[in-house]
Amino acid sequence: MAKIKVTQVKSAINRSKRQKATLEALGLRKLQQTVEHEDNDVIRGMIKKVEHMVSVEKA
Repeated sequence: MAKIKVTQVKSAINRSKRQKATLEALGLRKLQQTVEHEDNDVIRGMIKKVEHMVSVEKA
C-alpha cells in the first residue's frame, strides 16, 4: 500500500479531548513532528477529524 506523511502544524492547546486523543493515536506529540502511516480508511478518518491541525503528503 501507499504511505502518507502526516505533520502536525498547529497546536492542540484549547482543543477537545477527542481531538487531542486522535493526534496522540496518530503518533503526533509535538509541533512540526512528522509520522508515516499506511494510507488506509482508518488513518484517513483520523486525519479528517484533525485536518485543521495537520498537513498530509504522499511519502
